[in-house]
Amino acid sequence: MKMLTELLAFWQAQAGKLAEQTLQHIGLTAAALLLAVLLGVPAGLWLTRRPRWAPAVLGLAGVLQTVPSIALLGFLIPLLGIGPAPAIVALLLYSLLPIIRNTVTGIQGVSPAVVEAARGLGFTDGQVLRRVQLPLALPVLFAGIRTATVIGVGVATLAAYVAAGGLGEFIFGGIALNNPVMILAGALPAAALALAFDAALAGLQRLSLRRLPRVGAGLLILLPLLGALYLLPGAAGRLRAGFSPEFIGRADGLPGLQRAYGLRRLPGVVLAPALVYQAARAAEVDVIDGYSTDGRIRAYGLQVLRDDKRVFPPYYAAPVLRPALLRAHPELGPVLQLLSGQLSDSAMTELNYRVDYLHQEPRAVAEGWLRRRGLWRPPRPAAPGAATVRLGSKIFAEQYILVEMYAALIRGYTDLQVQTKTGLGGTTICFEALRAGAIDLYPEYTGTGLQVLLQPPPAALDSLGGRPAAVFGYVQREFRRRYALEWLPPLGFNNTYALLMRRRQARQLGISTVSDLGRYLRR
Repeated sequence: MKMLTELLAFWQAQAGKLAEQTLQHIGLTAAALLLAVLLGVPAGLWLTRRPRWAPAVLGLAGVLQTVPSIALLGFLIPLLGIGPAPAIVALLLYSLLPIIRNTVTGIQGVSPAVVEAARGLGFTDGQVLRRVQLPLALPVLFAGIRTATVIGVGVATLAAYVAAGGLGEFIFGGIALNNPVMILAGALPAAALALAFDAALAGLQRLSLRRLPRVGAGLLILLPLLGALYLLPGAAGRLRAGFSPEFIGRADGLPGLQRAYGLRRLPGVVLAPALVYQAARAAEVDVIDGYSTDGRIRAYGLQVLRDDKRVFPPYYAAPVLRPALLRAHPELGPVLQLLSGQLSDSAMTELNYRVDYLHQEPRAVAEGWLRRRGLWRPPRPAAPGAATVRLGSKIFAEQYILVEMYAALIRGYTDLQVQTKTGLGGTTICFEALRAGAIDLYPEYTGTGLQVLLQPPPAALDSLGGRPAAVFGYVQREFRRRYALEWLPPLGFNNTYALLMRRRQARQLGISTVSDLGRYLRR
């Protein structure tokens, strides 16, 4: 009951945003469905005349549907940029298989005797198709369109990751911020849209054959036009931002910057964390959120805007683990602390650069650094029946590198086995996996532990004053008290949040600090 009340309050507070996202979702789905019908139905009819091509075409459509959605969007961005275009193309490709397959199945399912009878009456091939085969195949054909529609509504939530809007903005923002109400605020309308689309197509299917072409054509044109009012980019500002969902919702992210620097005039779009750097590099956006030790800053010619008002808290990396791990294997404590204070900001940036830009394997980069520091030891043979330490990570290069460092140290200094579970997603997924015992350890950041997981009252935040030692001490104590989890000493580098711009553009505009950006926007 409490969650329902919170959900209704959220919808009321975000009514304008909800309406906008719903129309964007409708526009994306309907535009892709229209294109899929215009391409898929003729392709299916052609295959009924060229049956030897059917296995190849249907196989290709099937392969396209097996490609992970976010991977497909990643492939399309270099070709189409960000915004509605890659989202619509991705939805189109996912919708083709059920439409083509059901068109072929429907036409082939018409009784040959009926077709021969029509030919005996003097019908041409075109008349047989229009007056006999298509009307009889409509139920099967519509089933394919309805299947494609439901798939499209679900996949369209990922459009939020490429700045195309839609209800995925609430869903992914809620996942990033561990906010179930926000997740439901996007997921429930998306489910309702799928049911509404399906019901509308079912009603369309029941129309008489005389009215069906007119009504169907009108709907397939009207819905994309309605959505296009929101899919088309608005009036362009002097600068455009691209921010990850987590940054938009976190108190130490965009809301904090807006309060301190007055960045409310900065128009922005939502992007997948893995795509913000690529969008900045391609000049699709001008300002992005990032991390100060990210290797792509150097690789893509970006500049960190100095946080001159110190809005961002310190983000010192440190391992978080279940105390039961150290109780069961006390030899792990000294091994895990071999990295304490060993990694500087510049060292971590260089390692990230090797993985992000030079595309070196995280394991090779991690082990190479350990060798240079004299910390490397060859892996010991695992003892029979030895316990397994499960290491988790979030889904970016720095975390992969750190996990591989810990894995190499455990293998070289102990007889324990190691299992790595990399790419678990955002903060919430790793944290909940640790609490549930699915993993034993993962690298976290003091600022994230403070702002996202602990969420202390403003008075407590003010008392810390952004001091690294004070923040770490608070996080360590509160994690012990609230969650029975342990933080080991930090590794040495501060991977804080940062606003980034292309270096050349920042110099041209005279922007080197976040205050400079705020003043530029207020001109």
